Amino acid sequence: MLASAPVRYAVLAPALLVGACSSAPSQPNIAWPYPSVAADPQRAGDPAKGYDYVVNGGYITCGIPKATYDTVFGSSGAAEQPTGRTGDNLRLPYYYSVATASEGIEVVSANCMSCHAGHINGKLVVGLGGADRDFTGNQAQQVDAALSLITDPTARAEYQRFAQRVDAIAPYTQTLTVGVNPADNLTAALMAHRDPTTLAWSATPMLDVPPAQVVPVDVPPWWGMAKKTAMFYDTAGRGDHARIMMAASLLCTDSVAEASAIDAAFVDVRAWIETMTAPAWPWSIDHALAAKGRDVFDASCAACHGTYGAGGTYPNELVPLADVGTDPLLAMGTSEFSQRFVGWFAASFWGETSQLDPQLGYIAPPLDGIWATAPYLHNGSVPTLAALLDSSQRPAAWTRSFSSTDYDQSAVGWQFTTAPSHATQQNSHVYDTAELGYSNAGHTFGDALSADDRAAVLEYLKTL
Repeated sequence: MLASAPVRYAVLAPALLVGACSSAPSQPNIAWPYPSVAADPQRAGDPAKGYDYVVNGGYITCGIPKATYDTVFGSSGAAEQPTGRTGDNLRLPYYYSVATASEGIEVVSANCMSCHAGHINGKLVVGLGGADRDFTGNQAQQVDAALSLITDPTARAEYQRFAQRVDAIAPYTQTLTVGVNPADNLTAALMAHRDPTTLAWSATPMLDVPPAQVVPVDVPPWWGMAKKTAMFYDTAGRGDHARIMMAASLLCTDSVAEASAIDAAFVDVRAWIETMTAPAWPWSIDHALAAKGRDVFDASCAACHGTYGAGGTYPNELVPLADVGTDPLLAMGTSEFSQRFVGWFAASFWGETSQLDPQLGYIAPPLDGIWATAPYLHNGSVPTLAALLDSSQRPAAWTRSFSSTDYDQSAVGWQFTTAPSHATQQNSHVYDTAELGYSNAGHTFGDALSADDRAAVLEYLKTL
């Protein structure tokens, strides 16, 4: 699935041989240029239907019986909604939707926006990774506590089905800090409890479960998929992207027939995601400085991250671990990318049209809307772009503001304060880069630039 990068690298100007991504690998056994990830054919879909399914569809078909939810939380309208929400969904928080469970009971369940919507500058942005989510608590305790509120036998049985799944996966989805996401551990835990052929749920795991130590992930923005040929940071998601996108339904989908119905709708979801564009920087820009930054970026960063504007290109390059130097835990086969889960995927409904093919490296992502996607690196370990471009500015342990208006326009990212490490003081709001999987090392390419050039690149990145 990896193809050699185009011959264009052989004729690049000498300036490209200095600094950032364009410097030749220091390891003699690493091929240069980096391999490009080849594109796979995708099914066509209807973008309008896809958006409606994202914000209104009931694709996770277990949850809190709606009658119980209405009794506890009431049925008043939600204060914040994306455009296009309809019916009962207008009374729910944007990250919940009404779905119909297998017993015909209406339930309130999570939707894609639980992880794939975020806040910036006081606004909800669908498709922005939710970097303000809290997965540090035990989700099972909250779910189990609600069981006593349900008296109807059928509704109680349906809720117990939901609670059983949450109880099974909860030990493997608890992060050390607010803001990072356990999606890869979550998926692996769900695979461990399902028969790959029938998708039937097993109360006891059929595979060794993933490590309890969650591999932290920063949710990437959806609009990047318009340029990417593979999904996930390690380019593992190949083949039919639509089918991979509906993997969150593993929580509740108990048959191939149910999975097939959801898959048919996710063809439209993928088509809508392909139409997305990044939000524009909402504040002023020094355009003269940005123009200088573009020249520096094109000479020092574009070989990996692509070029922007009219005629822009994106190379879809996989950067080996030895070169990028960022935290290796995800790319080394932990969570859902270990071989036993890759094998489960291949033998399942998902493997009919798609495959997991993880690599020992990370994709250099497209940078459209990069200003909005703080914190940075695949594990969210760097709070600002200024610190990403100058590794000496990266805090070892830090706490960010979770107000969507506390944005640092100068450093391009979230306002933060340094904090004690977890060795000194346990605090779920502290991001401690000494923890396993949380390292902020690597991607030091910007260190080779002068302070003036880094400032110019930072200004240019606001324009993307």
